[in-house]
Amino acid sequence: MKRTTLFLFLLLTCIASIAGAQRLPNIASPENYRITFTPDFDKDRFAGDETIQIRLLQPTSTITLNALEIKFQDAAITAAGSTQPAKVTLDKQKEMATLSVAKPLAAGPATIHIRYTGILNDELRGLYLGKADGRKYAVTQFEATDARRAFPSFDEPAYKATFDITAVIDKGDVAISNAPVISDSPGPAAGKHTVKFATTAKMSSYLLALAVGEFEYVEGSADGIPIRVWATPGKKQLGNFALTVAEQCMKYYNQYFGIPYPFKKLDLIGLPDFAAGAMENTGAITFRDAALLLDEKQTATSDKKGIASVISHEMAHMWFGDLVTMAWWDDIWLNEGFATWMSSKPIAAWKPEWNAKLDDVRHTGDALDLDSLQNTRPIHQDADTPAQIQELFDGIAYTKTAAVLRMLESYLGEDAFRSGVNAYLQAHAYGNATRTDFWNALAAASKKPVQSIMRTFVEQPGVPLLSLRSTCEGEKTKVTLSQDRYYYNKALLNSGSSELWEVPVSLKTASGAQGRYELLTGKEQTFELPGCHDWVFGNANGSGYYRTGYDSRVFDDMSRNAKKDFTPAERIVLIRDAWAAVRAGQQPIGDFLHLADVLQSDPSGLVVRQLDRQLDYIGKYLVADSDRSQYQAWVRGLLIPTFKEVGWQPAPGEDENRKALREYVLHTLGYTGRDPEVLATARDLASKALNNPAAVDPSINDTVFTLAAVSGDANLYDQIVARLKSAAAPPQEYYRYLYSLAEFRDPGLLQRTLNYALSSEVRSQDSLGLIASVMENPAGEKLAWEFVQSHWEQIDKIMGGYNTGGLVATTGSFCEAGLRNEVQNFFSRHPVPDAERSLRQAQENSNYCIDLKTQQSPALASWLQRYGSAAGASR
Repeated sequence: MKRTTLFLFLLLTCIASIAGAQRLPNIASPENYRITFTPDFDKDRFAGDETIQIRLLQPTSTITLNALEIKFQDAAITAAGSTQPAKVTLDKQKEMATLSVAKPLAAGPATIHIRYTGILNDELRGLYLGKADGRKYAVTQFEATDARRAFPSFDEPAYKATFDITAVIDKGDVAISNAPVISDSPGPAAGKHTVKFATTAKMSSYLLALAVGEFEYVEGSADGIPIRVWATPGKKQLGNFALTVAEQCMKYYNQYFGIPYPFKKLDLIGLPDFAAGAMENTGAITFRDAALLLDEKQTATSDKKGIASVISHEMAHMWFGDLVTMAWWDDIWLNEGFATWMSSKPIAAWKPEWNAKLDDVRHTGDALDLDSLQNTRPIHQDADTPAQIQELFDGIAYTKTAAVLRMLESYLGEDAFRSGVNAYLQAHAYGNATRTDFWNALAAASKKPVQSIMRTFVEQPGVPLLSLRSTCEGEKTKVTLSQDRYYYNKALLNSGSSELWEVPVSLKTASGAQGRYELLTGKEQTFELPGCHDWVFGNANGSGYYRTGYDSRVFDDMSRNAKKDFTPAERIVLIRDAWAAVRAGQQPIGDFLHLADVLQSDPSGLVVRQLDRQLDYIGKYLVADSDRSQYQAWVRGLLIPTFKEVGWQPAPGEDENRKALREYVLHTLGYTGRDPEVLATARDLASKALNNPAAVDPSINDTVFTLAAVSGDANLYDQIVARLKSAAAPPQEYYRYLYSLAEFRDPGLLQRTLNYALSSEVRSQDSLGLIASVMENPAGEKLAWEFVQSHWEQIDKIMGGYNTGGLVATTGSFCEAGLRNEVQNFFSRHPVPDAERSLRQAQENSNYCIDLKTQQSPALASWLQRYGSAAGASR
């Protein structure tokens, strides 16, 4: 399952929150499910008729299945030619149903038959109800523990089985499932038809899919595999880009994995109502339509990259997650981290101009931020209940794991890493595997100590800080590396730590020689490099998952010629490490601002994005009100030269990097620098774009609306709301308008946004995201927090509990002690079981922001007094 950057708030917390379930007893295992689903859109219910072929592992008179919100009509068990009615005992807390028979059943084959009914719920989980253009549809979302809401099952990933699915549906509807359709016949009643699907491959219950409703498609193929992109009526033409991406990914993965696509077809289904970004159901991937569909002519490359990444991620799962599945949820990182790591490879091969590998380096920074908290977790984390499982779907499972895999691949070499991956897949195809299976395969292929390296990064939390010192002795440079766990918390960092990592460190010297790997295994080690060098950089190519610390002299030397001596990936890392040193009180903020001065004209858009992200943070949280105008003036002086060079409109034939550079410079110049000319032009362009979206270049359209809202008035607000309520727009356009409502500064307009978020005009999946966006707006944080508290019961009910954790996490943006304390007090009275860690992390983020402001604001004020009027030549 994929969480995208565009919908980070929504996608980080998408699994249903349920408390108290336990593991099934190891008495029986399923071999085949035969299920007929009959949805009833008049009553918002469905009927199920299910036969499960099982193998009993021991004599028993009871069989326990997972079931929730299922009403059993009758049940029977057949074994040894004898059929017995079964008594059903429900345990709602454990989400289980126990079937009991009078005479004990012998070990061996048996059959369970159940007739039941269920609810087409509005909670975006299980078999749930969606709506599009006044028509209802039904669709499944089962990961992690919601298949049991649609059919009684062995709802654990290790219980793989085949499925034979039938759907009895209304005449005008279609049905899509994991396998191809083998028959479609009228009946059994008037106005109905029956769709039967082929037997699936062996798979886990959470990967079963069914979509029923009015859908249209565009189709293509790759390597003989039919591919269709489905959408609700009127949107199928928006699926052509996704079809092209899927065809490219199919060809790439077939070649990379050395195992042909293991299923018979691939459907990609866009849904208006969907909690996650996408879900890797075998052969039938479901997506939120904004993560699949777009108008190619009016969509920015950044959105195209986002959609391509989601598709690539989910298709990687067809091998890594579906063909081979983790044995239990504690190893969910094997699925999600691998798919995240893999997703950039087909995109980089297809569209090298998109710089997908630089995005990977940038995303590593997101993982480092999360892992710098005391309340982070190890990649491998025990989990038993659904609430505990829910918390595993986070940035550690996705982004940290991907970053660690990138580091490991770089150290082992691409060929050895790939050989290990393919051996792992071949050994466990159509089965389950563990983390040990994975890294043993990599070790066998590479002949390097993968097991010991991976244990240190997978089984303990946190990120190492490597302190680097170098001296010249004779004709050699001695490089001493020492390691401690990095914390944002200055006291924790300075107190040292007991954690020890085995770190593949790639060293680069001032001579420009190729990076050289050394394996750091102790608290401190010294390595020798040939020749004498002014400095040694500790993360060549930006592939390492660690932070590196340098003394001020070395940092100054590296910074002075960073554009010449470092690759764009290395410059991103240099910015990241410099900011980490500021966050932990190891460097003054002036050193970072000096680096910003050096890199302000960097030609790489993604380097500028990394830099501007920190400038935005400083402007939002660290600048005292008395210094704000001077900081804004300094930012303007820093960025205006670059903006004058790139201008508002792209030149003919302009490459994607320059478009990205324009977007990021424009955002920070207007948002943080509050440049009056930029804000005025943005308002003018937004008004034009509301009437004609083509009036603004797609690459800056989102930024234009954000900046227009920053200084916008009620008239602009009303225009945006009217456009939202008018004829359906492509998903990206819709969300551009929706989330711009959270960027206004007038309290009355922000109150309207909050009220709108909980109205029937906003889909439930978007409500909390819109509220959270107001909460992250400094002008709206207190207003939004008061709104959340006063509407908590309604929020909890509307959202069904599936992403309340994201709202909890957003409170970490509060950089004021009073609000932080209110959050702690409120959630102590209104606990969210699947967001306990999110709350601790949010409180920690608030604490660090408050402390950082206390530490750095005076130094920032002093620096601005000395250099604030000399942007571009601060030293």
